[in-house]
Amino acid sequence: MITVTAIRRWWWPLLFLVVGALAAEERTALAAEQRQPNVILILMDDMGWRDVGFMGNRFVDTPAIDALARGGLVFTQAYASAPNCAPTRACLMSGQVTPRHGVYTVVDPRQPPGSPWHKLRAAESNSDLATDVVTLPEALAAAGYATAFFGMWNLGRGRTGPTTPGGQGFETVVFPENLGFGKDAYHDDAGNYLSDRLTDELLDFVERERDRPFFAYFADHAVHAPYDPPTDLVAKYEGKYEGKYEGKGDGDRRDNAAYAATIEGVDRNVARIVAALDRLALREETLLVFTSDNGGTPQFTPPLRGSKGQLYEGGIRVPLVVSWPGHVSPGSTAIPVATVDLYPTLLDLCRAAAPAGQPLDGMSLAGLLAGKEAPERERLFWHFPCYVGKATPSSAVREGDWKLVEFFEDGGHVELFSLNDDPHEQNDLAAVERQRADALTKTLHAWQAATGAAIPNAANPAYDPAADRPRGGPGAGGGGDPQGGRQTQKGGKGGKRGGDGRQPGAGGRVGGASRAPLPSGDGERRPRPRQ
Repeated sequence: MITVTAIRRWWWPLLFLVVGALAAEERTALAAEQRQPNVILILMDDMGWRDVGFMGNRFVDTPAIDALARGGLVFTQAYASAPNCAPTRACLMSGQVTPRHGVYTVVDPRQPPGSPWHKLRAAESNSDLATDVVTLPEALAAAGYATAFFGMWNLGRGRTGPTTPGGQGFETVVFPENLGFGKDAYHDDAGNYLSDRLTDELLDFVERERDRPFFAYFADHAVHAPYDPPTDLVAKYEGKYEGKYEGKGDGDRRDNAAYAATIEGVDRNVARIVAALDRLALREETLLVFTSDNGGTPQFTPPLRGSKGQLYEGGIRVPLVVSWPGHVSPGSTAIPVATVDLYPTLLDLCRAAAPAGQPLDGMSLAGLLAGKEAPERERLFWHFPCYVGKATPSSAVREGDWKLVEFFEDGGHVELFSLNDDPHEQNDLAAVERQRADALTKTLHAWQAATGAAIPNAANPAYDPAADRPRGGPGAGGGGDPQGGRQTQKGGKGGKRGGDGRQPGAGGRVGGASRAPLPSGDGERRPRPRQ
């Protein structure tokens, strides 16, 4: 017979165990709620708006990136904050639009302002991000984050010094040269693929810093031309092109085998990153961002108008997905967003303080990612007062579904588009919607004045309409590298952090690739400085 005394003997200890377990579970949940997320930010080079499966590419296979999109929030109207490499990266690191940091383009000593094929005297561009800017990694480091950079910087010359990644807030710095890769090479002499090796280093960093919050900025060389992808992937897509696939014959030039292989090479490494996070039980603690630095090259941007270097949609529209299981609800949004939004968004999600006295031009998307009411975006602005390729100096504003582009040559003129009715920008409505065009022009000019934007309105006395424009390189949409070009430092204090960062792999053999690069997609083989 069980007595009351016996019941009390086993009941109270059991009750204490249950209460204790519930309290422990609550503490664990609270700790998880309070834990700062890890962040891996993947920035592709020259990947256009529709170069991956989740954005509509029907030729290339990107299962890992598409899985991020299915489980994350896709931004269908995402923009780079500039139409080429260096300025967008400066916007990302500073949270500021181009007139504030003065990095307008990749500085190319072969095509300085005043070149004979320029009608106007183009604005001078800083080649470095000034050291008085509090960068995103610096803001996150102040909040307790381990910080690491892998890949292409393009915001400061050399490997060490105040304007290189190590001087701008990154504790771990890995350039391709540290890993034995020649300038702009996709393969080293041993046949290793650059995206694979950069990912190796990223995963080593994640494993090493797994017990504290970390921020990893993965700035891959892919998918910049000329391409040199893994040979097995080239063979796959050459066979796919010869066979049948959905969309064949529709005129979409994304069925370029070398380009598709380069994209899938990226996807393979995204799969490796996600698998490593799963293995380390870090996936639900890690925010993954995947996007690009500017629009694609001309053969890959249609039906959007324009391409890299231009402020038409093809030059600035990019893929963007944010994935954080258990925190970001899957879906898509058509809210216009831009690169400058990532800085304040990550500050909010990582509970890091905004830098005092530094204007931030972006809009935090933290609430939207958490499933709250979407923020209202009043306007987006771009300013590109330079020449690159066939693009001429221009500025732009988007307000709602209306977009106005101002061109500075020939006394200046504007073009107006209704993106809702005309997403491919084929019908200029400036003459028809004159009142709206005038109002947006006034708004754009007020913004230019407020941000101190350089306006290229002086004629170039050296202009020669018969002058030959050099092909390749930064001025032609080809690229520049952080160790090339003229330094025009803007307001730098010099050595803000002063560190040159740890460099895993430093001392690795630096040599040229032993493989000839594949065509860039337009039939040409050409060397290129980076952009």
